Amino acid sequence: MLKIAGGTVYDPINGIDGQVRDLWIDGGKVVAPPADGAKASRTIDAAGLVVMPGGVDMHCHITGPKVTAARKMRPDDRRGLAGALAASPGLRSGTMGSVPSTFATAYKYAGLGYTSVFDAAVSPLGARQAHQEFADTPCLDKGFFVLVGNNRYAMECIQRGDGERLREYLAWLLRRTRGYAPKLANPGGVEAWKRPGMMRVEGLESEVPGYNLTPRQIISSLAAAANELALPHPLHLHCNQLGMPGNWRTTLDTMQALGGARAHLAHIQFHSYGGGDADEGSLSSRVEPLVDYINQHENLSVDVGQVMFGATTNMTGDGPLGHYLYRATGNRWCSHDTEVEGGCGVLPMTYKNKNLFNALQWAVGLEWYLMIRDPWRVVMSTDHPNGGSFLAYPQLIRLLMDRAYRDELIAQCPDTLLKRCRLAELDREYTLNEIAIITRAGPARLLGLTTKGHLGVGADADVTLYTPSDNYEAMFELPRMVIKAGEVMVDQGEIRSAPQGKTLYATAEDGEDRLADLPAYFDRHYSVPMEHFGVEDHELGEREAVGRRG
Repeated sequence: MLKIAGGTVYDPINGIDGQVRDLWIDGGKVVAPPADGAKASRTIDAAGLVVMPGGVDMHCHITGPKVTAARKMRPDDRRGLAGALAASPGLRSGTMGSVPSTFATAYKYAGLGYTSVFDAAVSPLGARQAHQEFADTPCLDKGFFVLVGNNRYAMECIQRGDGERLREYLAWLLRRTRGYAPKLANPGGVEAWKRPGMMRVEGLESEVPGYNLTPRQIISSLAAAANELALPHPLHLHCNQLGMPGNWRTTLDTMQALGGARAHLAHIQFHSYGGGDADEGSLSSRVEPLVDYINQHENLSVDVGQVMFGATTNMTGDGPLGHYLYRATGNRWCSHDTEVEGGCGVLPMTYKNKNLFNALQWAVGLEWYLMIRDPWRVVMSTDHPNGGSFLAYPQLIRLLMDRAYRDELIAQCPDTLLKRCRLAELDREYTLNEIAIITRAGPARLLGLTTKGHLGVGADADVTLYTPSDNYEAMFELPRMVIKAGEVMVDQGEIRSAPQGKTLYATAEDGEDRLADLPAYFDRHYSVPMEHFGVEDHELGEREAVGRRG
């Protein structure tokens, strides 16, 4: 039995806000103090240290076809173990690029105090590859969201108005891929991208080429199906028109189209811009009307997708966006279509603080954190690596907790930035308890993970210890210790153990016996027969199925 003694605990799910407490751990779980006065087999003295649950990143890109494409495109940007541990101390955040290898990604996340991560977009046909890469990603519990917003079978169900078959197909797809939640990326827009002329779906009422339906119908139908299945995490939605001036109107329309359905809007920063059509000169922040809507509708949550200045890699299941950025930047670009399921675009990116557009993106993300009322419904993310690497999280935490530091960085941006956003007016500073919410407790709750994100009895014994500092970036950059399932994993920046971690996936009762047309459908449209599609439990190693939401 392990005892963590005398730490200052931040555990928002259990209402603990900076109280000095002991934690007892046995069998990989947090347990009650022994009633018989038994002594711990090991005691960690946490006096003077901050104790939080292990971090939970609910929106990143670390596996699957698009990440593989990025690693191939940027071999100079994916250092392995030697590169990951070359610096001193071994896990400081600035020692590798934006698309590290599988195991280097794991070590770096662990070095920041994160113990659970979710890839936000894997095509169903890429599921086996994604799980194989997860098997090479130790230290973390992990899962992924399955792309379905441009899936031909799903769109045909929606076109026919067959909600029952759509629900059964969604449950079947999640089970066969061992995915965690359904993901829409530019719903209907990737299908438009396949057509001659590089078409873009402009709004929710645009007709999807080849189908008698609109993005609005795709969104509302799949949101309803996910809610009826009572999945642990609802529809995870990348809205149409990402990155386009004036796209806030499409984002607001999308929120309204969801009605009362539970849904999570991804990387909301990239969808919150004012301005005229394709007119970057008129770009402005339109966070205020969107955050007001979120504040008033408890069925919706967001992660931010914060832009951080510096070089990174853009990778997305939104193929049209990848092409747009290629045309706008002239950078190298890679794109591919994944049969009848979706596509992706990959290219290098550099965000510069002297570039007004980039500075506004940075400011818009910070406005979301600072203007939302309920920290339980906003999640820290950089949409790794699209807005920046997850290695930038410590700096982002400092920006949220230290207004003076925030003002320093605002002063380094173009003067005209202040005319286009409200960031300089916002004096809110996050507390340690709020940081624990947006990086741990909140994402765990939104994912329906009842044993993650807290330190109550029965919780997974994933614990991070930090040394307090007035420099919050330094504090969160290098935890004093990281414990995974009761085992010390990182100690003062050095890897002590590398447990494999579990694969997390959702369970949903499907109607495969009622989807009798699927084998013939696969024969017509896919390069693999249905029996070779997806994965089975024996292919996953240690795993945990997360059941229906109560």
